[in-house]
Amino acid sequence: MRSLILYNWEVRDAYFQAFEALPVEELTKDRQAGLGSIVKTLFHIIDVEYSWVCVIAGKPDMEFDSAAYGDIQSLAALSNQLRAEIRNDLLALQMENLEYEYITAPWMTQTFSKAEILKHLIVHEVHHVGQLSIWARELGIEPVSANFIGKDLFNKTKAAFSTEDEPTNM
Repeated sequence: MRSLILYNWEVRDAYFQAFEALPVEELTKDRQAGLGSIVKTLFHIIDVEYSWVCVIAGKPDMEFDSAAYGDIQSLAALSNQLRAEIRNDLLALQMENLEYEYITAPWMTQTFSKAEILKHLIVHEVHHVGQLSIWARELGIEPVSANFIGKDLFNKTKAAFSTEDEPTNM
């Protein structure tokens, strides 16, 4: 699952680059789908990922003021800032036990396995990346490739999620 999170991060970064030159009016324009705008959708992706990882890690969720992240640079900075913490939280997980560990998020009443939550946050981002792809095409921007293969994610994941104390398998 770590390789899928790394995949999401790479695709997200590619969209930050793709949308970087757009004027703020295009980034904040209501597009009548998803969360409404490119900025709101990217903020939502980052916020949801962080919130769910906090729940899985047993930490309190931190709320971010979406108004403070109205451009690509601030969103990319927030995403990068949170990755180190997310990485550390994921490293602390015993991946093979996640199917048997159940938790309830503070904003929900249902209980889910940590594995189900982790899979949800991965698929959640993929869903919103589809929206970003459509909007990119509408703006004359080549959509980011959705291919998982050919990105050398096995080796990149080993490098990104390895520690001296822990094996590098996922």
